[in-house]
Formats: sequence, C-alpha cells, structure tokens
Amino acid sequence: MRFQLISSAFQRCRLSEQICRLSVILARSSSSSLRVSISDTGNGSCLEEFQGLRFSSNDDADNWDGMLSIKTTSISDTEIHNYTINLKASDSSKITRLTSNTKNGARFSGSEVCLSSFVSIDLLVAEIHQFLEKMMILSIPNVATHLVAEDCDVPGSRYEKVFLANGDKELPIPASNLDLLKSGLEDYVLRHGNTLSNKCHYCFPNWEQLKVGSGVACSIENHQHNELVMEAVIIISNMPVDNTECFRKYGDKTEVFYFKDFSPGTVSKSLMKALKGIDWKSYGLKLGGIVQQDRLALLEWENLTRDTHVDIVLHSYNKQTVIPGPRKITQTERNLVKRAVKLSLDDLKEKHAGVLLSSHAVQVRSYAPDLAKTIAGLILSSSDLNFQEECFSLLGLQSQVVGTENMENCIRERIVSVIEMNDKKPHKNKVAPSLFVDDRAQELEFEENDMEEGEDDLDLQLF
Repeated sequence: MRFQLISSAFQRCRLSEQICRLSVILARSSSSSLRVSISDTGNGSCLEEFQGLRFSSNDDADNWDGMLSIKTTSISDTEIHNYTINLKASDSSKITRLTSNTKNGARFSGSEVCLSSFVSIDLLVAEIHQFLEKMMILSIPNVATHLVAEDCDVPGSRYEKVFLANGDKELPIPASNLDLLKSGLEDYVLRHGNTLSNKCHYCFPNWEQLKVGSGVACSIENHQHNELVMEAVIIISNMPVDNTECFRKYGDKTEVFYFKDFSPGTVSKSLMKALKGIDWKSYGLKLGGIVQQDRLALLEWENLTRDTHVDIVLHSYNKQTVIPGPRKITQTERNLVKRAVKLSLDDLKEKHAGVLLSSHAVQVRSYAPDLAKTIAGLILSSSDLNFQEECFSLLGLQSQVVGTENMENCIRERIVSVIEMNDKKPHKNKVAPSLFVDDRAQELEFEENDMEEGEDDLDLQLF
C-alpha cells in the first residue's frame, strides 16, 4: 500500500508536466508509532485514487493503524480539502470529509498523505529506498524525490537522500517515454544495478560498451479503444572480468524489470511464461532457466561469455491522461511482451554488427577463415592475369601490394559481412548474396530478392 501511495504521487507529478517535488518523510517521536508522510506538488488528487486502497498480502495490516489522512488541492481550487480514510472499515463508512482550509487567494497544487506504522524505521527506509531506485529507471524528468528518515529520540539518526532522474544527461526535446526508459536503464547498468552513486568509470570508460536496443508494440484493447502500449529496452554490456571489486546483486543473471502504468510491478507467472516463449535461439541465446525473485524475473544463459551481461526492462501502460487503476495482465499483454522484446532484439542486431547472431549464422561464420584461405589461394594461383586484376578490383585491393594475408583478411571480412547481413533478415526473406559485387548493389539485392520460405542454407556466389 505504501508503494501504491508513492506511485500515485509520482503520477500526479508526471501529469502536471511541471517541475515537482515529492517528499517521503519517516519520523518517529517518543511515541511507539512511526509517522509516514508522502507529499507532492503535482496535480491535486481525487478521492477515486484512494477508494480502492487495500492492504496487500505483503502488508502486515497489524503493523499499520489503518487511518489515512489526506490534504489535497488543485491549481484552480480556492481551498485545501481534508479527508480521513479508515482502511479497515467497510466501503460505506471508510471516507470522512473534514473542514477545508482557505488558500487566501494563493495559486498552488499538491497533496499530502499521512499514516502511522509500527514497523522498524530501518526496514521501511530500506524498502522505500529500493522502490525509489527502481522508479529512477522510468526517468520521469520533472520530479525530484526527497527521502528523509529520523528517530527524534536518537541524536544524529537523521537520514536524507535525493533521487533525481537523468542528472546532467542530455535527452531529446521532447523526450518520449521510450527515450526516458532507455536513459534510465543505461544509468542502472552504468552504476552496477544502482549500487553506486555514479557511473563506474573502470568498467565503462566509454559508451561503446553499451549496446542498446528498443521496441514498442501496441494494441487497441477494449470497446473503450484504450491503446495498450508495451515498451521494451535491452542493453548488452561488456565489462572486464578481472575486476573483482565491482559486482551485481544477481551476478551474471539477466534482470528483467517490469513496470505497469509508470510504477514498478511484479513479474508474474503469466509474464514468465511469455518470456520463456520467446525464440531466443534465433538471436544466438540459449536460455538455461528463469526464476522469479524480488519482483523480478532472472534469466540464466548457457552460452554467454563471462564479460557479457544483458539487462531488460518492460513497461506496459494505457495511452490515457488519468491516474490508472489496478488491472490484470491479459493474453494481449503477454503477446505484446513477445513482440516488443523481439523488436528490441532486432533493433540490437540492426545497430551492432555481429551481435545476437543466430546459432546457424555463428556456425557458418566459423567456416569463414578456411573458406577465405581457399578462395585467396585460387585467385593468387591463377595464371589468368585479367581474372586476378578483376578480383583485386572488386575486393578494393591494389595489385602491386596484394599479399596472401591481405587477400585472406579482405575475403574473410566480406564473408562475415554477408553472413551478418543475411542473418538480420526474416527467415523467409533470406537471400543468397554475391561476394564479389559492389556493396551498394549487394544492399539493393537484399531489398529486392525474396527466397521461398524453408530455404535456410547460405550460398556464397563468387560471380
């Protein structure tokens, strides 16, 4: 419930499209209870946000007094509205309207929600801190979050932390939700799963070690024509294996984050099934296992090198401008997960040569050195000088400086390029490209040719 209250405050700030402050303050005085205050300067809240509030299975209701105090106002209101909600009462008697306070002509908006708890302040701080770190992956740009905790009876116990998305990073203007999601996951990776305050310059001296792919899948879900959007971002990073000081909480496993309606969600069994159903082998990945832990999905790979790490984030939301209510994961959403992840993997392959090659392409590529050696030998041993000159010209080599090693390297690079280009195409569109042709002609051939579905052998035509 406390996380739902914080999420609602984030949404009010996000929808205001103004620079906002969100504060979470935990204070314990001489009394035994802990006062929790969640305030924001976003749009004013409405009672509908709180009517469906319930203690979840993760909330021990006995550790909370069940009384919610609410103060809220919108920019157009002339008063600050006050309510109390008894979360342990029946629906008919749970909300009580209190006397409003005048704003005396001032123009501002915001909300404050307060409740009391009997749990450990250290435990609550740790849980909220982790939740806010996850929220940073969404990179909501106009919100500065301030977490404060203090036991007033213990001198020097005050704890403060400011969470600010993106920092000084330059983003497109305006930045889409997908741009922000990519930026947030990049920061998460560069800070080793947010275990560091800043980017790890030892493991990531430059941005080239991050390979980022993204995809968006959409569907019109119901008779109200709400468009359901599923965004996916995948980052492949390479880190030095000799660095024992830097670590990730889950080691070599791939963390799959799931956000629903701009709030951290739990990867359910249904979403786990969708992740299992993705054709990872088409991208050279062999899934060894998948488990659910700490609201994440953790993927284990059987064939990743030790220096390679994969991170994934999924975000599902309706294209609407109101604070969303709870909704169940549908079959449509599961299908969108598969489509969005596939688009992200395809985006990675398109941007980064040699990344995520299928197992078939990897096998064919392993023959490239021997094949290049054989072809180079045929050319250099030929007694037909015109034939040799034509081959040298097509390969972009000068006849007077051609050596066996240069020839083999050039042919091998072309073979690998052909294999990688062919592997990017859908199965039914794979073609048999020519090795010795102008590069522009080869690209055009890829666009125009379409092979019959079922052919998957890669032929390298010399002429």
